[in-house]
Amino acid sequence: MFVAALAAAALMQAAPAASVHAYGALSLSPAGDKIATVESVTGGDKKPHGVVTLRNLKGAVSATVDPCDACRYTDTAWSPDGKTLAVIASDAKAGTVTLYAITGGKATALTTIKGLMAHPSFSPDGQSIAVLAVVNPHKQVGATQAGARQVGEIDVAQVIDEQRIGVVPVSGGDLKLVTPDDSWVYEYDWTPDSKGFVATSSKGDGDANWWVARLVSLGLDGSMRVIAAPDMQMNYPRISADGKTVYVIGGLMSDFGSVGGDVYSVPFDGGTPVDVTPDAKVTFTSLTLTQSGPLATIITGGETGVARLDPAKKTYNVISHAEVSARGMDFDAAGKTAAAVVSSFSVAPHIEAGLVGSMQVLTHDNDAMKPAYTAKSITWSNEGFSVQGWLMAPANIEPGKKYPMVTIVHGGPSAAYTSGFATEGTVADLLKAGYYVFEPNPRGSYGQGEAFVLSNKRDFGGGDLRDILAGIDAIEKQAPVDDNRLGIMGHSYGGLMTMWTVTQSHRFKAAVAGAGIANWSSYYGENGINTWMIPFFGASFYDDPAIYDKLSPIRYIKNAQTPTFIYVGELDVECPAAQSLEFFRGLKAMNVPTSLVIYADQGHGIYDGHDRKDIADRELAWFDKYLK
Repeated sequence: MFVAALAAAALMQAAPAASVHAYGALSLSPAGDKIATVESVTGGDKKPHGVVTLRNLKGAVSATVDPCDACRYTDTAWSPDGKTLAVIASDAKAGTVTLYAITGGKATALTTIKGLMAHPSFSPDGQSIAVLAVVNPHKQVGATQAGARQVGEIDVAQVIDEQRIGVVPVSGGDLKLVTPDDSWVYEYDWTPDSKGFVATSSKGDGDANWWVARLVSLGLDGSMRVIAAPDMQMNYPRISADGKTVYVIGGLMSDFGSVGGDVYSVPFDGGTPVDVTPDAKVTFTSLTLTQSGPLATIITGGETGVARLDPAKKTYNVISHAEVSARGMDFDAAGKTAAAVVSSFSVAPHIEAGLVGSMQVLTHDNDAMKPAYTAKSITWSNEGFSVQGWLMAPANIEPGKKYPMVTIVHGGPSAAYTSGFATEGTVADLLKAGYYVFEPNPRGSYGQGEAFVLSNKRDFGGGDLRDILAGIDAIEKQAPVDDNRLGIMGHSYGGLMTMWTVTQSHRFKAAVAGAGIANWSSYYGENGINTWMIPFFGASFYDDPAIYDKLSPIRYIKNAQTPTFIYVGELDVECPAAQSLEFFRGLKAMNVPTSLVIYADQGHGIYDGHDRKDIADRELAWFDKYLK
């Protein structure tokens, strides 16, 4: 459904005004001795331009490479021998994308197309590089991006983009698309013989059909064979070194890119996936097969960490976990060394690397940045569940004084808040303005195993809302929060939950609903990704309309009293603008103070910097008006 971890993060923690050294696209070499990143300095009026940066394991920079000053670099990958780095460079103005190979600090353009490329990967024999490619696309890849306008005779006039695997020799040349032209490939892994891939793939519109994607074998000759088609969502297809077993992360997931579930294995020849981490009390978020066995990143509670898996015994061992966010964690081929971009509520982003489970800080570019707030993890019990969330407090709390608090519901619902440094955007603005901020991880969230994720199926706004309200009760017993000055907000699933909450409770005195859903019944036929809904509702709207109607905020609009600001992107594929308009008109009919802004040409993710700032400014002004 809606990507809060991605879209809402862009809104809640927008690019900072102060200078921040940003690290992205991290890759660790197979020998574990070199780290590649794309780095830039954000902040101020100048648009940041990243450069490819190479470091050793002590943090010393060995080279910076910038072959295209008009390009944005993404997605790095090392060759098997660790001598060459592949990197994608996109020139938005020209509409082209180039695959570069960097060897000895020098970049060589291997191939260029009109379109999009992502996720380069060297073949095991080191002779070829594969990428995911979309030639002459009609929109950016992903359901959070602005949708293409639908005009003309639908299903006849519309052209569907296809993301295919393309291969180019390491010496360069034309990109050869090797997978079927009627199938969208989401993720892939080379087979050990360098003759094909395992992948997740679906027919038709790639935005709409990831939720029903199949695990497939793809050959360089264009052949395709289904390995498994389980009734779950899948990420991180990985094949064993002997080519006999495929592993995936599988579970109930609301968005491609917001990964979480158990780890499954299935024979490469085909069969039914078997859960090799049954009854896990953590959520697995990425998977790497190393010479010492599978390694996975995890969320446990609100913390992130690393676990080593033993698929034969169906067990896992948590090596480390902490109150941090570790982005882009990568491992060496032996499974002994790791590297990641790490941050927390108290520490700004930096690179850490070293032995798995005991990485050390390598970079200090942001050491001078200190948070202007305090934060802590809180837990509470509700209806048999142990629930976790984060409470952030403004600086300089005065004894005896009570403060307003805004609860921010994450998107998903299959997602989780983890510790992350807040610089600018809504969260930082609220804290600076003297608000407490509460980020709950209610049932349906990652971090406590798949049973917890499954616990709000057919119950959006039921147990999850009761968990949130119980969390606020727990906070008020330990923090100086004024129950008469509570606000609630969220984007995507968080926007839906905001709309739902103001029709179910009068406890909140102000609300902000971003890209929400007012009416599940009309939404089913309006959105561009409705294959996500059956796993969460159990049936289509046409087969079980009662549950869709029961959970629609608009059905309870006469209960609404809370002043609510609403915003949405004009071309939102996931949560169409019509849903926000419907709720806005309902509030107007009930004489509830409200405001709606529809942002031109934006999708589910509001990526334009001026629009993001406008949203943050309006949100703060709305809460100031009704909570202060």
